[in-house]
Amino acid sequence: MANSINTNVGALVALQNLNATNRDLNVTQNRVNTGFKVATAKDNGAIFAIATNQRADIASLDAVKNSVSRGQSLVDVALAAGDTVVEAFKELKGIAVALETVETGSAAETAYQADYDALVEEIDSAIDGAKFDGINLFDGTVTTVRTGLDSTATYDVGFAAAVTSGVTAGTYATADAVQTAIEGFTANLATLGTQSKSLGRQNVFVGKLQDALEVGVDNLVAADLAKESARLTALQTKQQLGVQALSIANQSSSILLGLFR
Repeated sequence: MANSINTNVGALVALQNLNATNRDLNVTQNRVNTGFKVATAKDNGAIFAIATNQRADIASLDAVKNSVSRGQSLVDVALAAGDTVVEAFKELKGIAVALETVETGSAAETAYQADYDALVEEIDSAIDGAKFDGINLFDGTVTTVRTGLDSTATYDVGFAAAVTSGVTAGTYATADAVQTAIEGFTANLATLGTQSKSLGRQNVFVGKLQDALEVGVDNLVAADLAKESARLTALQTKQQLGVQALSIANQSSSILLGLFR
């Protein structure tokens, strides 16, 4: 190749290589600084779009978890009230048996009736007080819980009709009638127990799904920092060599001047 004072081909080549090295170095530095190999759409449009959609799903799952947790709280409050009602029913049945055996109009009947009425009021108070966030599932309220990202992913908790104790104060029920009330109420508690377990499982699933999505997004966009660190060192060395090569190429014009001395 002829030596030319007009065009320094060696310097041009050296500059092109140095610019390419600088571009690669900037990319690697950005990956090390951000921890992402795909931080913007400019890095990889397709992967960035996928990751953005998945991140939106992850954020939406937080709202789903809140909905499931709220539904579970509604059911758990009703179950807590139900435990109180069941304990009162146990005593109530014993008093009902006692009332069937005492003499009508006796002092014992009056005392048992007072206990009976107090327990019925306790039962009714527990049922009426089973509220969470202003909602009482025993009132015949059906609450729809969002359990997934899809609009059809829902689960209903509560009862279509109001749940009552089945006993009233003022007049005692027979032991058989109290037993029937107990069986009816505990059947409703069984329904609530099933709903609570279902929501608990759903809450665990949503949490695992969220974790899996986060790992999936990380696999798509996260940089391998060990690899990028090694690449950064190599590019920095290459950059220094490129600067030296460009400096040497730029000295070729001075060499040509020496030919005319």
